[in-house]
Order: sequence, then structure tokens, then C-alpha cells
Amino acid sequence: MAAKRSIIRVQLDTSAKDRLDTICKRRGMTQVAMVSRLVNWFSQQDDYIQTAVLQTLSEGSMAAVAKTVLKRLSSDKTSEKDSGMG
Repeated sequence: MAAKRSIIRVQLDTSAKDRLDTICKRRGMTQVAMVSRLVNWFSQQDDYIQTAVLQTLSEGSMAAVAKTVLKRLSSDKTSEKDSGMG
């Protein structure tokens, strides 16, 4: 049985659409597959990553978030190496 799907409409400016086309062509993916994977990835990220990607804070606040994200990513890499996964 096929998984249920939802269809949404995405509006892009011309330059974003051109970049999406370039990436999809280079990766051999459809636009639907690419956007679906991006939304899936984004929805699984914590608030720090989502806030950074959406750029919903002031520059001063973003600097603090960026430092926190880098520390978190660094500790994740260290944990992976310690567990033999990295």
C-alpha cells in the first residue's frame, strides 16, 4: 500500500527556482523529491537549527544561536567518534 501523500504549492522567485533546477539536475532528482527531503530534514531539526535556517532572530541573537549550534554540532561529532561512528 502506497504511503499517503500531501500536496502543497511552493512559490519561488526566479533565482531560487533556477538554483533549485541546477541542484536537481546535478543530483538527478525531481523537484518534488528534493523539496520533500528538505522539508522532512527541516521538520526533524531542533529549534536552534530551525531558527538559524529561518533567520527569525536579530543579528545579535543569531550570533548567540550560531555559537550554540556550533558547540552542539561539535559535541555530536565528538560523541560519534567516541562511539566509533565517525
